[in-house]
Amino acid sequence: MFGWGVWVSLAPAEPGVGERRPESMTLTRLLPSLRRTLSDPISHDLWPEATIVTTTDVVVSGISLLRLVEVCGTPCIHSGAAIVPGTNGRPSDTAKTAVLVVRVTDVMLRASGDTVIETDARLDNLRLIWSETRLINRASTAHSGVALIAGRPVDQELAFTADVASVDLPLDLTVGDLLAIPSRSFPGHQPAWLSALE
Repeated sequence: MFGWGVWVSLAPAEPGVGERRPESMTLTRLLPSLRRTLSDPISHDLWPEATIVTTTDVVVSGISLLRLVEVCGTPCIHSGAAIVPGTNGRPSDTAKTAVLVVRVTDVMLRASGDTVIETDARLDNLRLIWSETRLINRASTAHSGVALIAGRPVDQELAFTADVASVDLPLDLTVGDLLAIPSRSFPGHQPAWLSALE
């Protein structure tokens, strides 16, 4: 089942690391209880070919990311052909992309009110599309809000650096939750950061 919703983009640009991204108004954002039966929408041009979303999983070219985690553990990756933008799903002959799956290892509420998430992967040097981050192991009915994902382990005493990404996620994230994050496309050869994860 493909995700769908009423989509109103409030800004065209993809934010960089450490920047807050604008919220998109979708049915599941307005009424989070719909996530039990309706998957959050994705931008298909930013995921590998033949990506299908459900309420609790992402399936890439027939491979369930939840099943991949069962077999490989986390962090894990699944790569495939990138989509040629604006072609309604036509795979590229040369460009590839990948999806990284990480496990939430800590959820902290800072004095500033920010929710900070740590994962089991170091994310500060990866070319990830943070705006497409999604929770995959359960259907959350909590309202979404901005959470900060730490690119590396957080020192409670230190201020944040640019190694933090702002991500719109359900606000009931807990330790053990799984996040799927697609990467930016890359030429046919595998980049060093992706090889290091395998």
